[in-house]
Formats: sequence, C-alpha cells, structure tokens
Amino acid sequence: MNIVLIGYRCCGKSAVGKLLAEKLGRDFVDSDSVIQLRSGRPIPQIVAEEGWPAFRGYERQVISELARKDNLVIATGGGAVMDDRNVSQLKENGWVVWLQAGPKTIRNRMAADIVTGQVRPSLTGADPVAEIAAVLLERKSHYNNAGDIAIDTGSLAPQEVVDWIVDRLPPDFGDD
Repeated sequence: MNIVLIGYRCCGKSAVGKLLAEKLGRDFVDSDSVIQLRSGRPIPQIVAEEGWPAFRGYERQVISELARKDNLVIATGGGAVMDDRNVSQLKENGWVVWLQAGPKTIRNRMAADIVTGQVRPSLTGADPVAEIAAVLLERKSHYNNAGDIAIDTGSLAPQEVVDWIVDRLPPDFGDD
C-alpha cells in the first residue's frame, strides 16, 4: 500500500513526503518532479508553452503509473485531485493524507520558495492570497472526498506532521 499526500501547493507534501519515506523505509516520489524530469522542463515552462490542460494530461499519465506501484510515499501536484481518474487510481492501493494550510500560510511559504528560486505559476492571475483562497474553495470538496485523513500543517514542522501521520496509519498498514 502507498501513502499518498495531497493538498494545495506549499502545504508540505514534498518536505513531509521525504521525511515520511525515510522513516518508513520507502521510496518517495513527487509526481511533479517526475513530470519535470521526463519533459526536461520546469512546470512553469510546460504551462507557458502548452497550457494547463497539457500539464494535467502529463500528470494523469504519471499518476496512473505511480498508482500501480507499491510501498511508495507519493506527493501529488496540488490540482491532481480535480481529476476523478487520478483519485480513483491513487485510492486503489493508497492511503490518502490531505495536508492543509490556510491562504496566508500558503502565501508565506510560496514567498519563501521564490527566495529559493522556485517560482510557481499563477493558476488564475489574481492577487496571490485571493487566488489561493479561491482555488482552495474550489478544490475543498475534491480534497475532502479524496482524503482518508487530514491534518492542518500551518503551525507544524514537517517532522511533527510525519509523526502525526505515522501515529494514525491504518491498523492493516504494511500487511501487503
């Protein structure tokens, strides 16, 4: 069984995923990183050259492949849950954890990413906090339907989130 981390960008999926995989002795895979590696382009470039629909097609293909594997910790892109096919495939062999954070926390984390050189493309072109709030609202039911469990990462360090997840693993986890 895989552990699948979902949530909006900058909610901690990659940071938590790496630590969680290390703690559980599993491989960590970030679906966005796989897309970038295969295309040889960063996501902002893919989106600029081909648009969001093309990116979502690449994402669907990568998620389909990852969902068929076992014993992974998978971090998905923030919008992966908008495609029911992605969710269905991930849940077939995965326990899905929704990492949450509020719009201001996400904006602050995005600003920190910009300082480190990671620029995330706008989804709507709106003011960042307004965009985050609007997209979170749009995706909330999708995250809720996809997630088996949820945690607010806003005031927690990545290791605290990992410990929280490990403490709540399903009783039959690892029996496969």
